[in-house]
Amino acid sequence: MQKKTVLILCTGNSARSQIAEGLLRHEAGDRFEVYSAGTRPTTVRPEAIVVMGEIGIDISGQWAKSVDEFTGQEFDYVITVCNHAMELCPVFPGRSKHLHWSFKDPAAVQGSDEDRKAEFSKVRNEIRDRLNTFVAEHGGSTHRAGA
Repeated sequence: MQKKTVLILCTGNSARSQIAEGLLRHEAGDRFEVYSAGTRPTTVRPEAIVVMGEIGIDISGQWAKSVDEFTGQEFDYVITVCNHAMELCPVFPGRSKHLHWSFKDPAAVQGSDEDRKAEFSKVRNEIRDRLNTFVAEHGGSTHRAGA
């Protein structure tokens, strides 16, 4: 069985898209080839690495990439996880199905380290739930990482 290809886009490719890439690769990497990128890439947020580690997924080796690196490539699915990326999403050739899931930017939360970490955890859980539905609809069932 050939893996379906997925590109997950966000603005900075620092949190939401990195979390989604790590989750989908962990949960259904046998069915999906997963990439993430940003319209204005920065660096992977340490908080994203921490909250993913809490559920046993190591994304410390992932890095922020520009959407320009994927120009001209075909994907089965292009998923935007923030409104800004949706507005700037380039057109990908072929049969790409575009999906948009808007998640709050956890990096924008002000407050204590504990408050920020809680927001990253909340967004991680929301992304995980949405990805579980996506995998069930487009790639078979999946198990859930963490509790």
